Amino acid sequence: MHTPSDLALPAAHRVFGEAVLLGGAGTAVLLQIAHPSVAQGVADHSDFAHRPLDRLRGTLVFVYTQMFGTPEEADRVARIVRAIHTRVTGPGYDARDPDLQVWVAATLYHCNLRLYEMVFGPLPEADRDDVYRRSAVFATSLGCPADRWPATRADFDAYWAGAVARLAVSDAARGTARTLFAPPNRALRPLTAAQRFLTAGLLPEDVRRQYGLEWDPARQRRFDRLVRLVRAWYPRLPRAVRTLPRDAYLWDMRRRGGWKRRPPNRGAARAAARRRRAAEQGRAA
Repeated sequence: MHTPSDLALPAAHRVFGEAVLLGGAGTAVLLQIAHPSVAQGVADHSDFAHRPLDRLRGTLVFVYTQMFGTPEEADRVARIVRAIHTRVTGPGYDARDPDLQVWVAATLYHCNLRLYEMVFGPLPEADRDDVYRRSAVFATSLGCPADRWPATRADFDAYWAGAVARLAVSDAARGTARTLFAPPNRALRPLTAAQRFLTAGLLPEDVRRQYGLEWDPARQRRFDRLVRLVRAWYPRLPRAVRTLPRDAYLWDMRRRGGWKRRPPNRGAARAAARRRRAAEQGRAA
């Protein structure tokens, strides 16, 4: 439960600090790469499907520092991400494209707020406004012009409905999803099986179908029971437990003196380079 001291925090801090939101990470990723340009950039330049925990770490460090870090920490991490994005370009995509920046930020806002309210119940309108306003930083900190973020929540709702309706899951996105949910490291597979179930349950129906994720009334009932169970016990945990991932990632970032990327997986990097060359040859043919 939220204590009076919790309620004194900005609503966005209450929302984005909760560990339960990690359950929606797969949903945000699959929505992001359901945009064909994002999917192609990931397929050509990223090995995150082979190193999902490293990708998760990078995303969480970015989210947590933008929301909870000092201005200096937030700026330092944003500069690192911007530098990485300068290399993520190719035919039909550029990670610095404001449209793509808004879409990725939109998935972080929408997925996290939705999951939070599934567990804790609806927020007051003023708190929803606070979460929305502060979520713009996920785009603007990467160089997106502030006026590209929808001005109001009503504007965002219209943007979101239109963007989701236009999503077209590509072969590249389906390939990334398959690898994400069946990683080469077999020790991760029980975790990814659970993540696959949660992701399928949280995705919009049409996007879930495009990914080929199985769903039926029995799975929906299991999902609904799981949500009721989490809603019953998770809010009763001490806040220090519920915010442990946030605190751990921020502590690690500060211990390292910033966000230092881990050594690359050379085999996965070579595979990504081969995919880029094959894609370029196919487009040239």
